[in-house]
Amino acid sequence: MKHFIVQNPFLSPSHSVQSDSFKSATSGQLKGLRLAVKDLFHMAGLPTSAGNPTWLATHPIPTKTASSVTALLDAGAIFCGKTITDELAYSLNGQNIHYGTPSNPVTPNRLPGGSSSGSAVAVSSDLADVGLGTDTGGSIRVPASYQGLFGLRPTHGVISADNMVALAPSFDTVGWLTRDLATLEKVATTLLKNKTSRKLTNVLISNNLIDQVEHEKELKAQLEIWREQGRFSKESSIVIDTKTWKTSETFRTLQGAEIWHEHGKWINDLKGLADDASSVFAPDIQLRFDWCKTISEADVAAAKQQRQRFTDWLENEIEGSVLVIPTTPGLAPLFDAADDELAAYRNQLMDITAIAGLAGLPQLHLPVCTLDGAPCGLSLVGSKGTDLALIEFAKTLMESAS
Repeated sequence: MKHFIVQNPFLSPSHSVQSDSFKSATSGQLKGLRLAVKDLFHMAGLPTSAGNPTWLATHPIPTKTASSVTALLDAGAIFCGKTITDELAYSLNGQNIHYGTPSNPVTPNRLPGGSSSGSAVAVSSDLADVGLGTDTGGSIRVPASYQGLFGLRPTHGVISADNMVALAPSFDTVGWLTRDLATLEKVATTLLKNKTSRKLTNVLISNNLIDQVEHEKELKAQLEIWREQGRFSKESSIVIDTKTWKTSETFRTLQGAEIWHEHGKWINDLKGLADDASSVFAPDIQLRFDWCKTISEADVAAAKQQRQRFTDWLENEIEGSVLVIPTTPGLAPLFDAADDELAAYRNQLMDITAIAGLAGLPQLHLPVCTLDGAPCGLSLVGSKGTDLALIEFAKTLMESAS
């Protein structure tokens, strides 16, 4: 039998000091809530490693703090440490060969999901109440699904991404994970600029995507419960053909080009800084960077056109409605899954996560199901700016499920 070592989701004390520099406000709606911060967010006086020791060694200690972190502290949240992330946030697995892979406390034989792995594990282990993270390709939604948490990827751009390590700016969002919906809502009303909330009642269910996932029966059973309880005032079906729309391919091309634009020079300069530049990154991360630099301008132009076509179509289809989709195609991969299995699963996963990512839409994961003892669930997606409305709709669903 394979044994799994529980890996602390927090970084070393040198990365996560308890400091008077990060005092919490004495009042506010987040008073007393413990805050874990993904190690992509700059905090003045603390190093930012972005999940990679070479990045840490080649970048100065920040002198400014991300405004999202400051806002949470000003609302009374208590900073309890910076958390492990996948290298430069360029993975959905939650693995880190340098600082260790945080153990999924719900299913220790499965991966925690990333790249906001440490923030998610801190919350699911009850070491924190709020896990602040980022979501570019699914890095909030995926660990939320794998660990039975609530997680929100907000409308792109509605929360400032200042003073943090970027990955692909046209997709990067500031998101968070919690164990309950009430806490998630408190964070939302603290961070979101779009304070207005319009009521959403129409439901669009992507049955074709649900039919394709491992936990199909569990999701359908939950939807049927909500139907019987009259939670859907108006329901219809939508077909999202991710293969025809090339959602994963389009997303990965545009993301990869932006990643190389952000980090290509630094990666190239590593040849003069490290004895063996190829050992700076985990093999799978290195392969992705190698691919990023091969993306042509023609590839990017074609992907941008495809992104616009898909966005226009999807926005028109879901206007005024809540889109219901699976969050992931299956359960968290096993801890000892082979590299080729993880690579194949990543493409399936990004077919789904790219839906909201390409269109810049808010997506809220609801942990409503389990399969073989492992968490899974579904997501609510709305038009741009409907973040708070999605939460209100989710509250009606989760109240009925309790």
